[in-house]
Amino acid sequence: MRAPNARRGTTAGRGRPGRPPLRPLLPLLPVLLLVAGALLDYSTSPHFSAEAFYTAAPMTAAALLSLRATVLAGLGACLVDAALLHHFGFLGDSGGRSELAAVATVWALAVLVNRLMYLSDVRLASARRVALAVQRAVLPRLPPSIGCLRIAVRYRSAVGDAEIGGDLYGVQDSPYGVRCVIGDVRGKGLEAVKAVDVALGAFREGAEDAPALPGLAARLERALRREASGRSGPERVEGFVTGVLAEFPPACAELRLVNRGHPPPLLLSDGTVRTLEPSEPALPLALGDLGAVPDRTDTVPFPPGATLLLYTDGLTEARDRDGVFYDPETTLAGRRFAGPDALLEAVLADVTRHTGGRITDDMALLAITRDGNGNGNGNGEEGEDMDGPEA
Repeated sequence: MRAPNARRGTTAGRGRPGRPPLRPLLPLLPVLLLVAGALLDYSTSPHFSAEAFYTAAPMTAAALLSLRATVLAGLGACLVDAALLHHFGFLGDSGGRSELAAVATVWALAVLVNRLMYLSDVRLASARRVALAVQRAVLPRLPPSIGCLRIAVRYRSAVGDAEIGGDLYGVQDSPYGVRCVIGDVRGKGLEAVKAVDVALGAFREGAEDAPALPGLAARLERALRREASGRSGPERVEGFVTGVLAEFPPACAELRLVNRGHPPPLLLSDGTVRTLEPSEPALPLALGDLGAVPDRTDTVPFPPGATLLLYTDGLTEARDRDGVFYDPETTLAGRRFAGPDALLEAVLADVTRHTGGRITDDMALLAITRDGNGNGNGNGEEGEDMDGPEA
């Protein structure tokens, strides 16, 4: 997680084309090395050797391709080198045999490297599956609707990261209305999961009996500071949680927010998108010792059909190949969605197109829509999707 409320100097263009992917060309790289080596060997002096090209081919295949491709690349390197040594009459002397033995040795090493990389990938995938299982056990399963509100949540995990992220979300019906939280714990791993568990437990308890959002934020602050006191090293003083607390009173006519150093939520209504910046900046949770400033509640109208989009910084820090950040406000402006699930699916599709499918930070999305007819029955949509990227 980066510093809270960091602003971006660039925005994403909708449908911006990326550079052509190089992955389809990777299987050709060992072949190109062999062809280049053979041409160079054949067209130069008999005493010049393209051994470097022949050894590079199986090593390249080992790092980028399958075991079969590595074996074939090594076999091809030995055959090409042997054919050219025979053509120049060097296959029978000690120099030629030494060169061919060197190529064969690198071939064997390439096969070993390929197997070691495969086993490493297997262990990483296994660790990732365990991490996601732990994360699913901690994060709640949300109802598709509460009263006049429809709810949807999505969680996407970073690609190639075996550590557990610290994104969190929760929704709780209470005597004071429906209350929501979204947050991001600094750091990763089991310490981050412990902080997520503590934050969600404090939220569920405080949502029931704290009369106002500042009181609920104070509950979270105390709980997270207690949790941080049990840590060691820099995490004891540097651990923090950015978060947004939202409250929808029973009539659903307005929306109340307390923002503690988190990316500001978006309010979508009739094709317009409004960023709900806090009226006064505040420190993240668990950093209350640095400045005891009372939390301020911001209140905005929440008309029928409006949607509140809460998210973690994995959304706004998603970049394309040119390093341009994804800008949800610009991308979603002028668009209308049938409900919160449709909105989140569209956002995920936009991010996938923008990044080329490469998500480098965990991303939690929470959308709450006020029913246009006010009957609170919802539309039967599923309220959760916890699937991460395929290995």
